[in-house]
Amino acid sequence: MINNVVLVGRLTRELDLKYTSNGTAVASFTIAAERPFKNASGEKETDFINCVIWRKSAENLANFTRKGSMIGVEGSIQTRKYENQQGQTVYVTEVNVKDFRLLESKEVTEQRPRDNSQSNTESYHSNQSSTTSTEQDDDPFLNSGQSIDISDDDLPF
Repeated sequence: MINNVVLVGRLTRELDLKYTSNGTAVASFTIAAERPFKNASGEKETDFINCVIWRKSAENLANFTRKGSMIGVEGSIQTRKYENQQGQTVYVTEVNVKDFRLLESKEVTEQRPRDNSQSNTESYHSNQSSTTSTEQDDDPFLNSGQSIDISDDDLPF
């Protein structure tokens, strides 16, 4: 079976970077991807595609992009459903991002103003400067012979 998605577009907003109860980073974002053809009015239309990215990749993408950044992502389509507060079943389709590419220079990205309404990435920056642990301490696969405690809520599927 094949479930592979490749998208190129611009971020519609800053990434919403959060952490699960056991510290796993997860970020959600939307890519605006322009269609390659024009509609009957002679205008190009844009699709807004919801994406989710996990772990260190989520932190890196949040650190190196801003609203409007041009990025490329590769991943797979995933669907899920949940029941909202009104008791209705809500279906969600999103891209589970496995890899990304920054498609503009650092200088262009840094010229974009940071959206101050998104405090999650800023709190991550301040937490990183006060943390003294190394990346090896954060690697859940470092002790490969021991079991790893992962709850079902931490899994992207």
